[in-house]
Amino acid sequence: MNPKRKAITAAVIGTAVGLGGLAFAAMPATADVKPSLPPVSADDLVQSVIKANPGAFDGTVKVSNDLGLPKLGNGVPGVGALNIDSAHIFTDGAGKTRLTVTQGVNQETVVHDGATVWDYSSRTNTATKTTIPADIAKQKHLGAGSDKVTDPVAAATEALTKIRETSNVAVDGTATVADRPAYELVLTPKPTERTLLREIRVAVDSQTRMPLRLQVLANGTTSPALEIAFSDIEFTGQSADLFTFNPPKGAKVTEKTAAVDQKTRDLAEEAQQGTKIVGEGWDTVITGKIPTDLKAPSASNERQGRNVDPQALLSRFAKHVSGAWGSGYLITTKVGTAVLTDDGRFAAGAVPEQVLYEALSAK
Repeated sequence: MNPKRKAITAAVIGTAVGLGGLAFAAMPATADVKPSLPPVSADDLVQSVIKANPGAFDGTVKVSNDLGLPKLGNGVPGVGALNIDSAHIFTDGAGKTRLTVTQGVNQETVVHDGATVWDYSSRTNTATKTTIPADIAKQKHLGAGSDKVTDPVAAATEALTKIRETSNVAVDGTATVADRPAYELVLTPKPTERTLLREIRVAVDSQTRMPLRLQVLANGTTSPALEIAFSDIEFTGQSADLFTFNPPKGAKVTEKTAAVDQKTRDLAEEAQQGTKIVGEGWDTVITGKIPTDLKAPSASNERQGRNVDPQALLSRFAKHVSGAWGSGYLITTKVGTAVLTDDGRFAAGAVPEQVLYEALSAK
């Protein structure tokens, strides 16, 4: 799979599902026991979440969705990630992680020890070992701050101010998630916001202030359109052995060194310059232009008998639409919409289609 094609397709679908972190949810509330917890204001709860540092933990995440996505089979990369059975996460709280994702009888394991990343697939019995040079590892932190320490209270206050500009924020009782008591933080769009989303519900651990579950509810629905939540979690130190990976016997191993070549930098810069944010808050729409080479079928996938021609694929499940902005294909889910135009532009957001068309026409 052409990695650039995979990235842009997954990104567009992910944005159509609902902006950024809004695409996460939780287990049904009917399973909750309402614990008794000390009262907390919405402002204080939001600030504590932003400043939270839960440390080492391991937990299992369950995934369920009712997005109304078309049945695409394996035609579009990234969609399968919405249909995983579970994911087990380990972290030492200092940068080392282990993630095992289960889909049916297959598992994918990714282990990051700080200097090396292993990615193993049980389906193909193949593993990729990527060594991260020290200079590239340091780049993750560039621009993250300055010589002076950022004031977390000021950062939290600024974030809360931005949230309140377009949302009503409240604490709506308590819940039990993964056998832990939690507060229910609810964000609802103000009446002036044009969005498909009705509310976002976040269950926040009462002790660590780590989000344990979020619910995304669309207008006209009573249950979450997408659910992801910890079904169990333990905040405790993790064995160092968890972050050392040994490939199974017979596995084919490929080794490489992480590098950022000039072509990758140029593509990233092109994408950044060609992408624009229109609107703000719940009305936000991301617009941009798809690089020319991504609009043609992938030769490698054609040789494998898979049709990933974007135009042919879109004609199977998307609606052809047109307007003053041009013409293209409209993708609709319960929590978001996206348009891919015939001349190679795109727009996506958790908004009605008319808001997309206005964004495409914006100068």
